[in-house]
Amino acid sequence: MASLSDILTAAKNLVTSVNQLGRTYLKVNGITRSATLTATTLVSTGEGRIASVSVSVAGSSACTIYDSNNASSLTSRLAAVTNAIGVTVINMPYDNGLVVVPGTGMTVVISYSEGA
Repeated sequence: MASLSDILTAAKNLVTSVNQLGRTYLKVNGITRSATLTATTLVSTGEGRIASVSVSVAGSSACTIYDSNNASSLTSRLAAVTNAIGVTVINMPYDNGLVVVPGTGMTVVISYSEGA
């Protein structure tokens, strides 16, 4: 028969595991959201994960997202989002930072998580 100490240790381990699952879920689905973006913006510096892009105004060209820590250095493209109203799930890690370039006349909001 298990002692009270064994039962409490098992309960503690279960709570710790559930807590970690919750944090992982939030990181994958984006803990933070950006302000409404209409121009080239450095959203985040350092590593993280972009979860999704919500387009509220379609504009006339696509939105491009870069893995960069400088809004002037746009060489490492992560994704392109069509100029259609709706939510696009991206779920990709970035290493350097997150720069968003909305298309002409486009309005977007980015959901992302910072850190590894």
